[in-house]
Amino acid sequence: MSNTPERLALQQAVTVCQGHAEALQDALHDMQLRALNADDYSNLTKADRRLLDQFAYRYTRLQDDMGTRLMPAMLKALGEDVAPMSALDRFARLEQLGWLPSADDWLGLRQVRNQFAHDYPDTVAERFERLQAAIAAAGQLLSVMRRFQTKIAAQSAS
Repeated sequence: MSNTPERLALQQAVTVCQGHAEALQDALHDMQLRALNADDYSNLTKADRRLLDQFAYRYTRLQDDMGTRLMPAMLKALGEDVAPMSALDRFARLEQLGWLPSADDWLGLRQVRNQFAHDYPDTVAERFERLQAAIAAAGQLLSVMRRFQTKIAAQSAS
């Protein structure tokens, strides 16, 4: 790929998403070191709350920026006309092209994120369960980001 406006927009989107991905990885690492359990989750310290906020923020930002910036930029760089496409159509097209493992799984990651970040179950056990689901989903999200980076690097090299 040459340095077209589409390619430059793609590089900018990759840079933004990479920053979020690195911060999300840091939060996941710190959470692993902290090893919160269900009992801890009912008595979070100030540091714990900050760590969980950082995790939720970076998960949200990475997924949002990938969906609204990176994926449309990738399609444009591939010569696709994204203007008439809905978000679901963009995800499906990226799946067809081999960039996104599954459009349905992508939507599932967003649902997990929304449940963790916006729903507040009554019981600590339910909140902790949602945290565990969000941690697993974050791993999948980072995997999708790595896939994009690998494929973009391969295209740049050719």
